[in-house]
Amino acid sequence: MRSNELNQPISIVIPAYNEESAIVDTIDEVKRVCQSANLSYEIIVVNDGSTDHTEDQLKLTGVTVITHPHNIGYGRSLKDGIKAAQYDTIVITDADCTYPFDKTPELLEVFNKGFDMVVGARTGKYYQESILKAPLRRILRFIVEFSAERKIPDINSGLRVFSKSKLIPMLPRLCNTFSFTTSMTLGFMMTGKFVKYVDIPYYNRKGKTKVKLFKDSLRTLQYILQAINYYNPLKLFMLFSWCSIILSFWFFVFGIFTHWNTLVSFGIGSALLSLIILSCGLLADSLKQIVDKNAEM
Repeated sequence: MRSNELNQPISIVIPAYNEESAIVDTIDEVKRVCQSANLSYEIIVVNDGSTDHTEDQLKLTGVTVITHPHNIGYGRSLKDGIKAAQYDTIVITDADCTYPFDKTPELLEVFNKGFDMVVGARTGKYYQESILKAPLRRILRFIVEFSAERKIPDINSGLRVFSKSKLIPMLPRLCNTFSFTTSMTLGFMMTGKFVKYVDIPYYNRKGKTKVKLFKDSLRTLQYILQAINYYNPLKLFMLFSWCSIILSFWFFVFGIFTHWNTLVSFGIGSALLSLIILSCGLLADSLKQIVDKNAEM
């Protein structure tokens, strides 16, 4: 258990891409909150190849700036900022004024109770899901919750406090895109780390969003499946096995009621396929245990 006092030095990492309208306000807010809470801190802004006046704005702030020669991704920006941080307690937030940084002392207080990561779970009207976002987000959340075996109110919140030393071993396996925080959530939970969620308000962003809904959702799904396959392959095979069983049940019921024998045959085939998939999962899990034991020797 860490000290309950907010006296540990912290590194605040902020990725920025074309945030000229918000970056100065974000940094001013971070400084104000840290000074009010008497925190020892450093601010690292990673300018991810901005093509507007973000770089010029950053020159006026006096913070540490890492500049990428071209845009390479949200996750890569966070990785570079985290690697450059000199303190073990890391806080990440976005540069668009959507996250309430004044909630950070509260997150730190919870973090000091022994958690490896504390995440701000977004609430409010600006976080309400649109018609397009809702089904995609729910599918991704279901897969992550199924894998982590716990309820997760916000799988990809960008305001979180965590231990650098706990993150570094898994950093190479985390993605370089907007899915970074999702893969980070999975990495912490599937390796038995202590993770806590605290409700926070979510504000209207300044500037345009950089998220491409369908492209980034598909990429997120890809990294989720890769993470499950790495940390717990049996879970991944169980997921596909369950899908096959559901499909088999649908074929059976529909085929029997419609007297369509072909569908009944498909149902039998799907049921057998689910058993094959589950067997492959058991084999993959056994191989992973052997690899893990050899790695420990």
